[in-house]
Amino acid sequence: MGKTKPSQQRCEVLIAGAGFAGLALAIALRQGLGAAFPVTVADPALKRHGRGDRRASAIAAAARRLLESIGVWERVADAAQPILDMAITDSRLNDAVRPTLLTFAGEVEEGEPFAHMVENALLQAALMDKAKESGVSLLPCAVAAFEPVRTSDSRHTGVSFERFAGVSGAGPSFRLDVTLEDGAAIPVRLLVAADGARSRVREQAGIKTVGWDYGQTAIVTTVAHERDHQGRAEEHFLPAGPFAILPLKGRRSSIVWTEETREAERIAALPEPEFHAELERRFGLHLGELTVVEPPRTFPLGLHVARSFVAERIALVGDAAHVIHPIAGQGLNLGLRDAAALAESVADAARLGLDVGGADVLERYQRWRRFDTMAMGLATDGLNRLFSNESDVLRFVRDIGVGLVERAPALKTFFIREAAGFVGEVPRLLRGEAL
Repeated sequence: MGKTKPSQQRCEVLIAGAGFAGLALAIALRQGLGAAFPVTVADPALKRHGRGDRRASAIAAAARRLLESIGVWERVADAAQPILDMAITDSRLNDAVRPTLLTFAGEVEEGEPFAHMVENALLQAALMDKAKESGVSLLPCAVAAFEPVRTSDSRHTGVSFERFAGVSGAGPSFRLDVTLEDGAAIPVRLLVAADGARSRVREQAGIKTVGWDYGQTAIVTTVAHERDHQGRAEEHFLPAGPFAILPLKGRRSSIVWTEETREAERIAALPEPEFHAELERRFGLHLGELTVVEPPRTFPLGLHVARSFVAERIALVGDAAHVIHPIAGQGLNLGLRDAAALAESVADAARLGLDVGGADVLERYQRWRRFDTMAMGLATDGLNRLFSNESDVLRFVRDIGVGLVERAPALKTFFIREAAGFVGEVPRLLRGEAL
C-alpha cells in the first residue's frame, strides 16, 4: 500500500460505511455534541453518482422519530406512504381463495402509523444532504487498516479491553490509528463498522459471525396497479416463503417475494411476459392490471449475527452486526436502533468527559443492542421455518395460533408496538427526543 501519510484532520469517531445506519449515527453525533466533536464517514461509494438503491424499506414508527429528530424525515415525508393496515394470509399457491387470518390496524398512537414505506434512494439522498449540512466529513475512501496505540496508563480508558476477543492483552489503548486506502492516516477514539454484511472492518477486527443461509432468495421489484392500495400491506405466506406487497406513494407497490434459490433465479431470469404471469399468480387481481416498473433483482437470504458487537475501540452497527430474514421488514430498523443506542452511549460519555471509545461505553452499547437483535433474529427465523413448508400439521397449528392472536386485542397491540420499535429500553432518539 505504500507509506502512510498523516491526515491534518482531527476525528473523534470515524464511521466506515455511508449507509442508513452510518449516516444517521454521524448526523446524530454532530447535532448532539456540536462542531467541537468531529465525525468522519469513509466509504468508496461516496464517489459514485446515480440513482442508487432502487428498493424501498418499511420505516417503523420509532425509526421515523429518529429521522424526525435529526431533521431528515421532513425531506422524505411527502414521498413516504403510511402503512394504514396489514393483512396476513396462509395458503398454497394454487388455492382458489386466500382467507385473511390476521389483520393489524396501523397506528401506535393516534395519528401515528406504525410504519411508512420509503424508497431507499430518496432516504439515502436526504441523509447525505443532512450529513453535509451538519458538518460531517465525508471521505470517498475505504478503511484499509487500523492499529491501536497503547499506553500502560489505564487512566486513558478506565476499563481494560482484555476480555474482548482478539485483544492481545498488552494493555489498554488510548486511540486507533486508522489508515485509509489512499494512504491517509487518521487517529480516532472510536471506529464504527457500518460497512455492510461483508464488513471488512469486522473481519480485520477478528470478529466472527454465527448463522446460516436459508437456501432462499428474495426477488425484489416494484409494480404499478390500476386500483389504489389504500395504504394496505399484505403478507401472503406461501410454502416457498412469504410474498409481501408493500404500498408505495401513488398506485404502486414494492414486492418482496421469497422463493427457493434455484427457483428464484429461474423466475427472475424469465422474459417479461412469463415473469408477469408468475407475479400475477401470487399477487392476484384485486388491484387490477399490474405493470412491472422496476426490473427484478435477487438477494440471497440468511441469518448472520456477529459474535460480539464490539472490539477494542470498535463498534458494529447495521448489517455489519446482523443480517436477518426480511419476513418482518425489520432489517433497516434494527440498524437505526443500533445507531440511536450507540449515539446515546457516546454522547453521554462525551458530556461526562469520558473516553468515547472506552470499554465501558462499548459494553453499554453491546448490552443494549445484542439481546434485542438476537431476539428479533430468532423470531424471524422461527416465523420463516414455521410458514415456509408444505406440512399440513404445521399449517393447522400455526393457523390456530394466528387465529388466537386475531382475537386478542392486547396481544395484537404488543406485536404492533414491538414492530414499531417501542418495546424494551428505547433510546432517546427513537422516542423522538433530542440526543
